[in-house]
Amino acid sequence: MNMRPSRALKKMREGYVATCIKLNTSDYRVAELAAICGFDCVWVDMEHVPNGIETIEKAVLATKIYDCDLLTRVSKGSYSDYIKPFEADSTGIMIPHLMSLEEAKEIQYYTKFHPIGTRPIDGGNADGKYTLVDMKDYMKQSNEERFVVVQIEDPEPLDQLDEICALPGIDMLFFGPGDFSQGAGVPAQWDHPLIDETRRRVAKVARKHNKFAGTVGNPGNFDQLVKMGYNFISLGADVVALASYFKNIVSKCDMKASAAYEDIE
Repeated sequence: MNMRPSRALKKMREGYVATCIKLNTSDYRVAELAAICGFDCVWVDMEHVPNGIETIEKAVLATKIYDCDLLTRVSKGSYSDYIKPFEADSTGIMIPHLMSLEEAKEIQYYTKFHPIGTRPIDGGNADGKYTLVDMKDYMKQSNEERFVVVQIEDPEPLDQLDEICALPGIDMLFFGPGDFSQGAGVPAQWDHPLIDETRRRVAKVARKHNKFAGTVGNPGNFDQLVKMGYNFISLGADVVALASYFKNIVSKCDMKASAAYEDIE
């Protein structure tokens, strides 16, 4: 018996771009809807959003029935914070604010099995099909079909970017322009040359080491990001969509309500 393969990894390994959507809500129904609509991956958050592991478990169940990956951005902490989403069958984990090569080596040590790292072994959870996947197969397939993403969203790790990306336990570099702009002293200046330069550099280094390059984007700059070398792009968020939808309804109906009230005799 085998582990569930990753849809996003398959697409990227075949030379295609994997699409992702971020959820700030905690309702697994939204994750299911995103999967039904065709996203390759749904990103749930434990860094900024008060989600627990039970939320991750429900989101996994909601997405995997449609062959959609789940990426969990973890809270920075102990190794348990990193591997529990994997054991709940999250296809990938994202570690925010990677700051150094030393930290990347520690992440590799705790999130990959031998011979890459020494991740603590269980195998009795959803990812290992509750012991039904042979232990050796479980370790091998976990290394191959589960991906570790580190976020480059600070200037500090840039001098060691090549060494970080060369580590076999790091599968993807993910550029986060928001926090990077703040750390670089140019907060929210999206057109600043430093932001563009770093965005291009992250993709270039990832490709150089045959790793994946991820970032945030939208349909308007999708083609540009692909040309830069990005093959994993998060294209929006549920709260952005809902806010736009709600504001549009309220705006239109407020205008109509005002006009209708004026017509009352």
